[in-house]
Amino acid sequence: MKKIFESSILSYFPLSSDDISAGFPSPAENHFGESLDLAAYLIKHPEATFFLRVCGDSMIGAGIFDGDLLIVDRSLSPISGDIVISILDGEFTVKRLIIRNNGTIELRPENPQFKTLRIYDESQLDIWGVVTGAVKSFR
Repeated sequence: MKKIFESSILSYFPLSSDDISAGFPSPAENHFGESLDLAAYLIKHPEATFFLRVCGDSMIGAGIFDGDLLIVDRSLSPISGDIVISILDGEFTVKRLIIRNNGTIELRPENPQFKTLRIYDESQLDIWGVVTGAVKSFR
């Protein structure tokens, strides 16, 4: 696994003091006062954080698409409902972790074209890390 993290002056960008409307347009104003350290905003535990590129479309319902970069924190303890990177029977996969009250575990895709992976006693499951964010490009 290649670690891609380097904090530098290039990670600081102007931050608008106004929110952007996703509904009706609001009057345009230029209010750029502070700056945003993108690395500090996205990465809470640099020594345990990795970026992984997504291949496939099993998580599109969670807004994770083919080619996106996932931010994965290996220092976090996974809880039910987290999107996780797991190694199931030797294969890496990204899915939503579901832990039921009776102790059964599922890895649930966010695309109805894919089946939920139920974890059985004979399955070898390792939760490799918790997905804390995604970086996407629209162009």
